[in-house]
Amino acid sequence: MAINGIETVLYGVNDVAECTRYFVDFGLPLFEQSEAHAHFRLDEGSNVIIRHIHDPLIPKSALVGTGVCETIWGVDRQSDLDRLVSNLRQSREVRVDPDGTAHCLTDDGLAVGFRLYRKLPVHSAPDPLNSPGNINRLNQQRKWKVKARPKQILHVVFQVPDFDKSWAFYRDQLGFRLSDIQKTFGIFGRAPEANDHHNIYFLNAHLPFPGLDGQVRFDHVNYGVEDLDEVMIGANHMQRQGWPKSVWGLGRHRIASSIFMYLPCPTGGQAEYGADSDYLDDSWVPRVWNPMFGFFTFVHNLAPYMMDAAPWEWDYAPGYTPEAKAKATPPPSADSPHEESSPPKGKPTAEAKPAAPAESTMAIDKA
Repeated sequence: MAINGIETVLYGVNDVAECTRYFVDFGLPLFEQSEAHAHFRLDEGSNVIIRHIHDPLIPKSALVGTGVCETIWGVDRQSDLDRLVSNLRQSREVRVDPDGTAHCLTDDGLAVGFRLYRKLPVHSAPDPLNSPGNINRLNQQRKWKVKARPKQILHVVFQVPDFDKSWAFYRDQLGFRLSDIQKTFGIFGRAPEANDHHNIYFLNAHLPFPGLDGQVRFDHVNYGVEDLDEVMIGANHMQRQGWPKSVWGLGRHRIASSIFMYLPCPTGGQAEYGADSDYLDDSWVPRVWNPMFGFFTFVHNLAPYMMDAAPWEWDYAPGYTPEAKAKATPPPSADSPHEESSPPKGKPTAEAKPAAPAESTMAIDKA
């Protein structure tokens, strides 16, 4: 089942005009617009569609509130799309539009679709980096940009009460690959014909953080830009246009290695600028991460609950089966030049706070 990424995210919102203005400022290329909807199309051929939450084209699902009400996944061959639809019909109702797009509900009640999608090649040209003793840009200034222009939809995130159950559908029914597990927090999954670190993340809706209430809700979409400069230029432009600032500011995740900037969004949830993420293939060995340690390498606005995620907390397990763990290379030893290889003497490993529910084992055992 050759799913190659996100073809469309369909937002259901309270104010179509305001959300359209937001994404124009955010940098998405506007393709068409009416009083009832806005349609943005990115360089890779993926789509962002905005409609009112009560529009009849917004599917009914378990989603609470506004945000992405349907994720349409791209399939690169018609034969694979036909086989996928046939398999799904054995366990659920599937509706197929005249254009061939299939729609159904996942096991956790979220609306998904599947459509033939020949993803277009995306081109970027990040500026060479200079560093002490390493000159890659001589007599040449960096590019000047005035606003961001995302080229890809990299991933979508939902808050769910049972992330094991949500992940199992994608793994067993859609053939998604496990990327990494963030203990007690959630699971990262990759579409089988994509190389992004993850295309979907299921976040534990029972975590004791603002905005999480145990219900199925939209969290955010990650829009891919060229580099760190474009992330910050986009964020500055949004602030100049009067949109609210990010709570955390600029940061980099350890899981996926990616630069992030989460901005509040009038659609509900957040819109994320993302850059410089890891790319994977099927030789990747997933890891199990301490949640706070895995969340960030750095973040501009360090929240109090992040204080215990100290850089000496090297706490992840390579692999998710005994066989994979046996083959995987262990973390660097204390003699390694990597600064984060093992806890320094006298510094105990701290537990991430606030306390989270007991960690999942189903995702590890059955992946």
